[in-house]
Amino acid sequence: MNWVTLAPVLLALAGPGSPPSPVAHTFSIVARDSATGELGVAVQSHYFSVGPIVPWAAAGVGAVATQSLVLVDYGPNGLELMRSGMTARQALDSLLAADAHNEGRQVAMVDAKGTVAAYTGKNCIPDAGHRTGNQYSVQANLMANPTVWPAMAEAYEKAKGDLGERLLQALEAGQKAGGDIRGKQSAAILVVRAQSTGKPWRDWVYNLRVEDNEEPIKELRRLVRLQRAYNLNGQGDDYIAEKKTVEAMKAYEAAAALAPEVVELQFWAALTMYTNGREADGLKLFREVFSRERLWVDLIPRLAKVGLFPDDPKKIDEVQRQKPRTRMDRGR
Repeated sequence: MNWVTLAPVLLALAGPGSPPSPVAHTFSIVARDSATGELGVAVQSHYFSVGPIVPWAAAGVGAVATQSLVLVDYGPNGLELMRSGMTARQALDSLLAADAHNEGRQVAMVDAKGTVAAYTGKNCIPDAGHRTGNQYSVQANLMANPTVWPAMAEAYEKAKGDLGERLLQALEAGQKAGGDIRGKQSAAILVVRAQSTGKPWRDWVYNLRVEDNEEPIKELRRLVRLQRAYNLNGQGDDYIAEKKTVEAMKAYEAAAALAPEVVELQFWAALTMYTNGREADGLKLFREVFSRERLWVDLIPRLAKVGLFPDDPKKIDEVQRQKPRTRMDRGR
């Protein structure tokens, strides 16, 4: 089946027997990072749990934002059409042609080559519109004023950092310009790698949602920072598996520095230091960890049993003695 006939078949899934479409009045951005090839979508809305509705992306394929009087099918079906070889423009035009009620849709797509396409139906609630640029599109509907999406475009073009950071800055600019006329409630960000591993869960750089929050973009930014830290921690685990201890130590330390409030990241950094020739630094960090959460003390002998810590009673005792003494300990 070629793409001309495939589009109506895909959209037929949303025919008369389908549940009513959600109403996701919102502002969003889809983009491809020209340096890394990463693809992403970010969105904020006064709508509960916007994350499962608006943003769609697949590594090596493209990214889609589907909103307003939403036909969610534009997301997965748009990706499927781009995966079959269509450009973003061809995919969007094909789906719009097969949608008898497209006047209320707002959709944007970017493909793996950076081609962008966007559509704002005539029945989208004002203020509504979109702007496309070099490998990105910003779009919004039911906004407080018509400056929201232009502000997003300007912010994205000026932003520095990884794709996730630039998407966040676009959202922040949209909110600063007025945002959704109804206020704020939820937000989401989805960024995938340039090439697919064949395992979608390994292709996510960020896949984060804020379901219901008074300041969803601020919360999303906090989650992105934590995800960066956990990504570094995971990179450290990969280095350990490859027996690259120096690289692992750097990754664990960077993760701990990025999210100092996360005790677990501090613990693994301490463990890597202690077991790789930096015992004094490791013991110091173990003291900090144990002073915050004593439960980590009991993990040391368990790790020794599975080869993640030296199976040496003296070393186990040395680390466990870094825990702060309680009144009960002093009474013994």
